[in-house]
Amino acid sequence: MPLGMSLRFLFALLVATGLTVEAAHSQTLSLKPFKDDLFAYPAALSTGDNGAYTVLDYHEMRDINQRDEVPEKRVRAQYTDPGVRKVQQDLMLKTNAGDVRHVAVGRTEGASIIVLYLHGQGGSRKQGVDDFTFGGNFNRIKNLMAQNGGLYLSPDFPDFGDKGAAQVAALIDHYAQQSPGAKIFVACGSMGGMICWKLAARKDTGGRLNGLLLLGSLWDDSFLTSPAFKRRVPVFFGQGSHDVVFPVEKQEAFFRSILAKKSYPTRFVRFETGTHGTPIRMVDWRGTLNWMLTKAP
Repeated sequence: MPLGMSLRFLFALLVATGLTVEAAHSQTLSLKPFKDDLFAYPAALSTGDNGAYTVLDYHEMRDINQRDEVPEKRVRAQYTDPGVRKVQQDLMLKTNAGDVRHVAVGRTEGASIIVLYLHGQGGSRKQGVDDFTFGGNFNRIKNLMAQNGGLYLSPDFPDFGDKGAAQVAALIDHYAQQSPGAKIFVACGSMGGMICWKLAARKDTGGRLNGLLLLGSLWDDSFLTSPAFKRRVPVFFGQGSHDVVFPVEKQEAFFRSILAKKSYPTRFVRFETGTHGTPIRMVDWRGTLNWMLTKAP
């Protein structure tokens, strides 16, 4: 091939490659709506930190008693679509860290996005797939994953220490291999947050996670030196102002310590008068995950 022609070919190849990369960046996944009007946040009482911090007007009478047919046990029918159970499986994964019982909803291979929910003290894999408790919010995340080509996982684990973290890490590793292009987000309720922070600290999962959601959970200063922090993995905090298990003031202080690190991608939603379980009921899965998808490393 003559030199001039080879240079033109090389230039065309570089332009095409650049366009391909640009197109890939412009096509960030955005989850399609699912009952957004019913799950919209209540009015904001105040905002701060350039929108990173929000206080919402939560009311138990409206957000539990009017929303639920049987308060805290069965949400009204319009909040759910139980048809998603058609793509729900109760599975066992054998790993070097032990057998991991888990419920999978959606695509177990070739998923576009993977979301895990890690329960708190006294919970199990069944909590994260219950269609009717927590105001139907678990049914919503199941449907969001199923309708967007994603995968939702709710596992059992033996403890909130290293063994539990190792089993969840093995589960993530397995499904990440089945869906190599998927962004991976882990939501942790209450004590499950201990697993979230341990995953962030591990070299394998800390280098693989794309977002953490702490729902009525705890803090861990070691996150500030973790592999996940160094990659600027976005973090969302949802906390009730009347949480007597993990005081909101301590979680807010931890949030601000993260935010101070060169405008780190983090958000805090405070549910005014909300209690320990309020964030699991009230978190806007779609809005939060779509924000995280735009910030994910």
